[in-house]
Amino acid sequence: MKVKINKYPTWFGPYQLVELLMFWVPKEKDEYGILRTPDSVDKVGEWYADTWLGKGHSWLAEKYSSWQDERRVSVHIDPWDSWSADHTLADIILPVLVELKRSKQGAPFVDVKDVPKELQPKKQTKKQRDNGETDSTHFERWDWVLDEMIWAFSEHVKDWDESEGQFHTGTHDTVFTPVDADGNEVERDDAKLFRMDRGPNDTSHFDKEGYEAYMDRKQNGFRLFGKYYTALWR
Repeated sequence: MKVKINKYPTWFGPYQLVELLMFWVPKEKDEYGILRTPDSVDKVGEWYADTWLGKGHSWLAEKYSSWQDERRVSVHIDPWDSWSADHTLADIILPVLVELKRSKQGAPFVDVKDVPKELQPKKQTKKQRDNGETDSTHFERWDWVLDEMIWAFSEHVKDWDESEGQFHTGTHDTVFTPVDADGNEVERDDAKLFRMDRGPNDTSHFDKEGYEAYMDRKQNGFRLFGKYYTALWR
């Protein structure tokens, strides 16, 4: 497999050039706490954009943006990539989710039923729900959902010994007991079948309860990934 995905097309016009050249001017926070370009830089950018050079710059920026058009994506799939497609995709999805968690800029509305009780809002009026207002744990819920997705895929890319193998302990000792067609034990020469039994040195143990809890959490992480797939742009 070979995947090459370029970054989204960017606009670099007169204002962006002026902002880059006037790097020493610190940005200012607006009423929402977001850093904005100071008015002094905007005024210089406005002056430059109105000059013949600035107009030429805008023309070139427009041509370049039109040439880029869209995000360029090139994907080559080899036949062996589909042999275990779930693992192939998990190897790609996992690092993307980790990066999204690090660089996210917001959070979607997460159903309260998808998170633990401690992350569910203590009280939310119908008006707040109808208006799409956030509550004190709005962003924490999305962090929790992302962590569960990341955990599920990180477990899926592990070797069997590190993942499901942790629930199998001890040593296997198997003996093959000769039986007839009805399952009764017989002499080996008279055997129609052989039954697999635990031998005297068998210490193997399977933690069924732990395994089921592990798989339930893993499947829930995949479920959350599917449910909030279209929210992964934030």
